[in-house]
Amino acid sequence: MRNYEDAKLMAKAMREALATRQVTITHSEALEIVAKQFGFDTWNILSAKIEGGSRARQGDEIVFERAMPIVRIFDIPKAHDFYLDFLGFTVDWEHRFHDNAPLYTQVSRGELSLHLSEHAGDASPGGNMVVYMPQGLRAFHAELLAKNYRAMRPGLENADWGLEMMVTDPFTNRIRFMERKPA
Repeated sequence: MRNYEDAKLMAKAMREALATRQVTITHSEALEIVAKQFGFDTWNILSAKIEGGSRARQGDEIVFERAMPIVRIFDIPKAHDFYLDFLGFTVDWEHRFHDNAPLYTQVSRGELSLHLSEHAGDASPGGNMVVYMPQGLRAFHAELLAKNYRAMRPGLENADWGLEMMVTDPFTNRIRFMERKPA
């Protein structure tokens, strides 16, 4: 869990999972269970303790949370092959409105999370994003090369702003991983 919204998403995911087993709980009951899972007596205590909790709701200051890129995908097995098997992400959650609906899912690795969507209106293919890494780009590059992924063998480039590695997913979306030069 990273912040207030993540805790709320955990409660929502739990309610949805229980509903598939014909167990119904209210949203507030789910929030209280999430609080107990993290060792707090109540949801109010948990929400006050985690990042983005009470501070984000006060309204007396401008607060931004991290951006959440939405990446357009067309083929779930190809997306899993690239994002999970090649890049090493894991699936945090998946959502469909019904069995034959497009997939909307969150994948993450470390502090980086991406939303992958089959929904036509969510994003356009061919997007480009920058992911800053404070360290570890050379190790990540070596890890990817060792996988012998058939469709991608990224290189490293020493640019004016630092070290960069670009990967392109099967849907022409580009991710530029950058490790800035020391100041």
